[in-house]
Amino acid sequence: MKYIATIDEQTYEIEINEAGEILLNGERLSADFMAVAEHSVYSLLLDDDSFEAHIAPHDLGLEVLLRGRRYMVTVEDERARILRKAGGAGVTPTGEYQLKAPMPGLIVAVPVEEGQSVSRGSDLIILESMKMQNELKAPRDGVVSRVRVQVGDSVQQNAVLVVIS
Repeated sequence: MKYIATIDEQTYEIEINEAGEILLNGERLSADFMAVAEHSVYSLLLDDDSFEAHIAPHDLGLEVLLRGRRYMVTVEDERARILRKAGGAGVTPTGEYQLKAPMPGLIVAVPVEEGQSVSRGSDLIILESMKMQNELKAPRDGVVSRVRVQVGDSVQQNAVLVVIS
């Protein structure tokens, strides 16, 4: 599974391969990560380096105290990142918005119809991909001006599914 970690606006791609091995931005490293206390203290062995970190949940992600320095870290898996981007990050509040398929898949539900008013966060399409159902939501309030798919359709990545005005 791939994860994307962001620390101080720097992004790192982490892929957990086998027990004891990770890829960090494509570089293979041996790794061992484990809790050492009940109070969010963790031990990390990364190749020949040893780290001890205090990790606590925070409103913005995770707060990590490492070697006397505090870091704000957000972590998301590949699927969550794709869905977040498809959810309309940076969508303008007016004008036409085209909801595009974030990945290839099968349309399993279309809970909206043309002319229907929708609120931000309303389900527009349920897309099945890799045996998982993904709820694609409205990124803003608007009116569904076009529905370009129906239940049972197979779609490719970036296919326009619904248009909101």
